[in-house]
Amino acid sequence: MGLDIRIPLGLIFLLIGGLMSVYGFVTRHSETIYDKSMGINLNLTWGLLMFIFGAIMYAVGRRQKWQDDPVTPRPWERDKGSHH
Repeated sequence: MGLDIRIPLGLIFLLIGGLMSVYGFVTRHSETIYDKSMGINLNLTWGLLMFIFGAIMYAVGRRQKWQDDPVTPRPWERDKGSHH
């Protein structure tokens, strides 16, 4: 019916998590950045967690959208009705 909030939130978490992960991966050997966090690469760790969370949110939002829409068939069910 309307826009499921999980889809745009999932995309936001995917984008920000991906950017944080890339930054954490690129700066993983820089000791001066991670001195305050006891040497733990928080950018990489939390970036990956945010990316995974975003992927789950987006997938669940897309799956729910297909289940709620009785008119539009799912992509794997489009060719079932046409037996020529």
